[in-house]
Amino acid sequence: MSSLTPLLDQVSTPEQLRQLDARDLAQLAQELRAETISAASQSGGHFGAGLGVVELTVALHYVFDTPRDRLIWDVSHQTYPHKILTGRRGGIRNIRQRGGLYGFTKRSESVYDPFGAAHSSTSISAGLGMAVARDHLNAGNHVVCVIGDGALSGGLAFEAINNAGVLGSRLTIVVNDNGMSIAPATGALSRHLSALQAGHAANNMFEALGCRYQGPIDGHDINALLTALTEARHSTMAGPAVIHVVTEKGRGHPFKAPDKEKYHAVGTFSLNSSQAAKASPAAITYTQVFADALIEEAETDEKIVAITAGMPSGTGLDRFAERFPRRMFDTGIAEQHAVTFAAGLSTEGMKPFCTIYSTFLQRAYDQVVHDVALQGLPVRFAIDRAGLVGQDGATHAGSFDLTYLSQLPNMVVMAPSSAGELQRMVRFAAAYDDGPIAFRYPRGNAFVAELSQQEIELGKGTILGEGNDVALLCIGGRLEACLAAARELKAQGIAVTVADARFCKPLDHHLIDQLARHHPLLVTVEEGAVGGFASHVLQHLAHRDLLGRTRFRALTLPDAFIAHGTPNEQLADAGLDCAGISAAVLAALGHHRGEGRGHALHVVAARQVL
Repeated sequence: MSSLTPLLDQVSTPEQLRQLDARDLAQLAQELRAETISAASQSGGHFGAGLGVVELTVALHYVFDTPRDRLIWDVSHQTYPHKILTGRRGGIRNIRQRGGLYGFTKRSESVYDPFGAAHSSTSISAGLGMAVARDHLNAGNHVVCVIGDGALSGGLAFEAINNAGVLGSRLTIVVNDNGMSIAPATGALSRHLSALQAGHAANNMFEALGCRYQGPIDGHDINALLTALTEARHSTMAGPAVIHVVTEKGRGHPFKAPDKEKYHAVGTFSLNSSQAAKASPAAITYTQVFADALIEEAETDEKIVAITAGMPSGTGLDRFAERFPRRMFDTGIAEQHAVTFAAGLSTEGMKPFCTIYSTFLQRAYDQVVHDVALQGLPVRFAIDRAGLVGQDGATHAGSFDLTYLSQLPNMVVMAPSSAGELQRMVRFAAAYDDGPIAFRYPRGNAFVAELSQQEIELGKGTILGEGNDVALLCIGGRLEACLAAARELKAQGIAVTVADARFCKPLDHHLIDQLARHHPLLVTVEEGAVGGFASHVLQHLAHRDLLGRTRFRALTLPDAFIAHGTPNEQLADAGLDCAGISAAVLAALGHHRGEGRGHALHVVAARQVL
């Protein structure tokens, strides 16, 4: 077939791909890489990981009989080329947009996605389960796990390999060794993979754990990949086989200058000039505010150390590391270890700030409970990406931290409402030594209005404006929307008190009593799931017999997983923007204007719920 023939136009499913001559696969890979770049120029998104596995994606679908053979990607932001080859090319330019393709694998989106993998290190456990089920059912299909982009550093992957090494089920594990996660890979495992590449390893960890090992193999050499994968497919030997594939993250990207993170994720850009779309004037983010505040505290307190689990730039700790290189620790994608490591530091008098995204801290909940809270250790949890996170969708939303942290004895839980409040909470946490303390803050631009310069006092909130009709009691990042709603309601003759709770635990009982006694309607507002701040407030009101003095409404995230979209779209769906808060107040007061938008409080359009 001529090299000028657009092969990708003829391939919309792996079945069609497998009809090609193997000699044409290099051309197909070239076209697939170009299509991935073209799509990313219009949609942005996780860009580098997919470019690194173009040849591997083609080879896997060519050798294995997908979807009958199960193919699991870990982490699955590697799958843009996979989606293009599995019938989703037409939607690839709308990926991560409202109503468009999901940015990760998703079982309900395609039969070619046997497992949803948006958090790392899950593939081998899931794949082993599929392989054991296959053996039990005498199904005969293959199971292939592609684990890379730093995911092998997660403890769950080692637990799975340990189990796979003795169960005897056939399982193919492709280690995508690109030396990167979101940041450069760290740790002894990364060094071991490098030693295997160089042929300097004195032993082989995978073989010691009961796996057959092939490699290292050039992940951009189609013929070498076909040979290794075909051998794995036709092997009759029991147990797991590891194929060590070396790739370059971001291979073929069109940008002029290299990037230390290989363009892990990008915004839209011009395909002709490779220039990024012009961004709005930069505003300071909560992540930047946190990093600046922590650096300021660390300048005068040498006991302050910072910990991240594979996310130095995402948490702002890359800047902390530049200033204090010996006081920042990146554990790799290992949240459980990060938390208990912080607990150990704390026992010796250090002041660890364990800085982890809300959704990822869920993976270390047992350690938070048993290794920190139970022992009353003063670990400081800085929880980034609290609340909704836009295009990354439900898997990355920080919906549950207020609930899962505030139920723990000994735990203090705060949420800043502005940049200034976050600075003060960092300062307060650094000085707090009586037990664990957490503060959660949202993704994106910080609310910079200085409404109060009052220093943080344990368990004390603050009132920012007073009215007699309604009290809005906000915890965290929805304060700006509450203030806007108060102005909107004032224009309709409704006087609103706006209060910033600051603390989910301990509650400001005096503030809650004051609001309940002097307002016919008390509304709590939080960008978190049912069971969090509002539940604690309601329990307090019930114990104080105050529910007869005021009507109570709780605005929370709905009891549903909210699909990806822009942050503003998600907040509107949840009824937590200005319009939703105003509509909820009007509905509670018996007004009917705008009622359809918000008075059910937890109703989200079915098409926006996963």
